[in-house]
Amino acid sequence: MPPAKKRPRSYDFSRTRTAVLAQFGHVQDAVRALTPEQLALPGLGEWTVRELAAHLTTALEQVSRSMELPAPTGGPKPEITLLQWPSSTARNAAGTAGSTQALAADRPDLDALYEETAARFAELVPADGAERLVATRAGTMRLGDVLVTRTVELVVHTDDLHRATGLDIPYDRQALAACTRLLADALADRAPGGSVEVRVPPFAVVQCIGGPKHTRGTPPNVVETDPLTWIRLAAGRTGWTQALESAQVRASGERAELAHLLPLMG
Repeated sequence: MPPAKKRPRSYDFSRTRTAVLAQFGHVQDAVRALTPEQLALPGLGEWTVRELAAHLTTALEQVSRSMELPAPTGGPKPEITLLQWPSSTARNAAGTAGSTQALAADRPDLDALYEETAARFAELVPADGAERLVATRAGTMRLGDVLVTRTVELVVHTDDLHRATGLDIPYDRQALAACTRLLADALADRAPGGSVEVRVPPFAVVQCIGGPKHTRGTPPNVVETDPLTWIRLAAGRTGWTQALESAQVRASGERAELAHLLPLMG
C-alpha cells in the first residue's frame, strides 16, 4: 500500500503578499545600483545580467495580468496544485527566453520598469484574495498558491543575480521561508514515505522516500542543509555530488540519497 500523503501546508496570504513585495523591493535596490558594465555581464544561461533583471519583473507582472482577466470558469477546483507547480516549470522554460530578451530591449530603464511592476501588483492583487482562481502558464491555480510560487521565482533569481554580480542582496525572511518550505514539501510529494528525514533549518523538516518508517529517536537516514543550498539543489543551480563534496549537505544513512529526485524544477 503506497504511503499516505500529508495534508498540504497552509500559507498566510497577507504575509506572503507582503513578502513578495518586500523581496521585489530588495531586488530593485540591487538592480538600481548596477553599473552598465555589470548589466552586460553573463547572468543566467544565455541571458545577460540586464536580461535576468528584466525577467525578475515577470514574477509579479504575470500575476497582475492574470488579475486583469475574468476569473476562470469551471468551478472552484484548481487545475494544478501548489505542490505540482515546481515540476511544471520545465514546460515553460523554452518560451521564456525570447520574451525576456525582448522585454530587456524594450524597457532599458529598469528602475522605471520595477516601479511600474510593483505599483501594478499592489493595485491589482487584493490583500484578501487567496481563494480567487487565476490562469497561469501551468494551469488554473488559487491566487494564494500563486503568490507562494512567486516567492520561489524571486528567491531563486535573487540568488542568480547575486552569483552573477557578487552583490549581497537581502532575503526577506518570510519569502525565503515560503520558498524553502514549498520546495521541501514538493520533494515529499514527489517521493512519499518516511525512511529519510530532510532538514532545512530553520524553516522545514520533511520525511520522504518509501521504506522503513522512522517513528522515534534519531532517524537512521538524515539529509541536512541550509536554505540557499537546498533551493539551489531544488532549482538545479548546483548538483547533489557537488554539494556533498563541498560539505554544504550532510547526509547520513544508506538511504540518504536525493540525487535521483533532483532538481525539482526544470
